[in-house]
Amino acid sequence: MDADIDSLVARRVRDLRKARELSLDQLAELSGVSRSTISLIERQETSPTAAVLNKLAGALGSSLSSLFADEPAGKPGGPLSRRADQGVWIDPASGYVRRQVSPTVPGSPIDLVDVTFPAGARVAFENVTRHVVTHQQVWILAGEMEISVNDRSWRLRRGDCLAMVLGPQVVFSNPTRRPARYALAITTSASAARGPR
Repeated sequence: MDADIDSLVARRVRDLRKARELSLDQLAELSGVSRSTISLIERQETSPTAAVLNKLAGALGSSLSSLFADEPAGKPGGPLSRRADQGVWIDPASGYVRRQVSPTVPGSPIDLVDVTFPAGARVAFENVTRHVVTHQQVWILAGEMEISVNDRSWRLRRGDCLAMVLGPQVVFSNPTRRPARYALAITTSASAARGPR
């Protein structure tokens, strides 16, 4: 994770936690991530994995993408996101590369992400707490991916597009010897279950 993205993620986790009036202990209990790990993330002393960030986002009533999106108050939003300005993050556990494509536009319901997924890599997202309903469409641009949502699995090849709603467990894996690349279109809405206040 480069320094700018590392700083952004740390700030977003801290700001969302404080906005929800949660202590480190409370967020740890809600997310299943230890208090010490959350503290290290907020102080930029560790590079969290995608699985850890997903747990924190769910417990904070946000999407994973929201942790990579600069808020308009921090950076002027606009309708254009130049490639040179798009934040790139690398998951330290799997090596998958995530590029935040969407511009920071207040109120936009759509988020676009470009992912390059290494050969043989696997990432499992366990949604310990889910206070938002997240819809994703995965469009395979190159290579192949296997995606499982709860008890259903799909093998996707170039050109295939899968629509899904995130459930208790989502697994992305590349069972081949070549990297895969895909685009994610993401929307979120409030869950019927009330989140922490």
